[in-house]
Amino acid sequence: MADRRVAAPDRPLGGRTRDRVPLARQRARWRLLPWWVRVLVVYAVARVVTTAMMLVLAAAQDANAWTGANPGYADFANMWDGNWYHIVAVVGYPAELPLTPEGRVAENAWAFMPAYPLVVRAVMLATGLSWAPAAVTVSVLFGAGAALLFHRLMAPLIGGSSAMFAVALFCVAPLSPMMQIAYAESMHAFLLTLALLLLLRRSYGWLFPVVAVMSLTRPSGLAFALALGLHVVYRFARRGQEPFPARERVLAGSLAVFSAAMGFAWPATAWAVTGSLSAYTDTELAWRSAYIGYGELVPFASWFQGADWWLGSPLGPILVVALVLAFAGAMVLPAVRRLGVDLRIWVASYALYLLAVFFPQSSTFRLLMPLFPLLGAVAQPRSATYRAAVVAASIALQWGWLLVCWRVDGYDWTPP
Repeated sequence: MADRRVAAPDRPLGGRTRDRVPLARQRARWRLLPWWVRVLVVYAVARVVTTAMMLVLAAAQDANAWTGANPGYADFANMWDGNWYHIVAVVGYPAELPLTPEGRVAENAWAFMPAYPLVVRAVMLATGLSWAPAAVTVSVLFGAGAALLFHRLMAPLIGGSSAMFAVALFCVAPLSPMMQIAYAESMHAFLLTLALLLLLRRSYGWLFPVVAVMSLTRPSGLAFALALGLHVVYRFARRGQEPFPARERVLAGSLAVFSAAMGFAWPATAWAVTGSLSAYTDTELAWRSAYIGYGELVPFASWFQGADWWLGSPLGPILVVALVLAFAGAMVLPAVRRLGVDLRIWVASYALYLLAVFFPQSSTFRLLMPLFPLLGAVAQPRSATYRAAVVAASIALQWGWLLVCWRVDGYDWTPP
């Protein structure tokens, strides 16, 4: 009897121990995999989850301006601005700006930069694929490359475990469907991550071609020029603690000037082709005319105009000021500070650029994507419960974004 009483409690404990052994082995095997294999596995699983959600929505999609009813995945992934990139790839840009009946510049292809559609066009010529599958393929591959580079960017700053979780958040983020649709965002994320990695490694010379292509993929040249300028000032001020040789000063300063020039390269190209000095800005302003009508681009006015349109005065402008103050406060949080000065400079520079020129509406969520280095701050807590909750919330918000912004529901005023 004594033996039975002693042995009985050991059975469930031993069972739990046996249950833990395979799990521990699986974790050990996972950690022994090369970092790049783990990143690609996480990326692939995330893309399967997103694909499943998109297929559910595609099966219920009614006929619309871009597809018939119940489109296949590739067609569903090529709606909205994907059609503009398709036009650029196969037709190019208009030599004469199209006008509305009132004589204003209408929406046209000059709002969409050429690097992404040119890459997709090259893939089409090399493989024989049509636009839709070629565009999705290019986006998925650039997204995978961005995830790999993001791990390399984060690992020295926050450690391997947190870096891998930051990659997971990057892969399942609410806007991560951009990695597998016919938009330029995944290509830009790849180039931006590469640029930031080179910047942290002080590889200024290699940054010139990266900045050139990046600036012709998504509007980012001016924001990156500001970040580079602040980087030069910071390094010069700290030259006693971190040497800043003359050669690096010249390279970094020249790179800042080059990035600024690339920021104006596309508007200058539109001017040269169309003969209109304001061709690019007039085209961009056409997209906000449905909200506030036509007008001039006044720096730092757009967010206040948008807030007034959405919420009215004084609540709208007060909210903008509150957002700016909240963002400034977030920049000094310990978790954000651990990301280092250069990444915080980029995040602040890009946020300032958005505040200066963009009009807030549903596409603003997509325009916030280049702030993804902040995921490194979100990824630092090591609690398993916290991490599971953040991933679950990200996937839920991803579904919400697809439902509200990507799916077309009649006359849809929430473009992605």
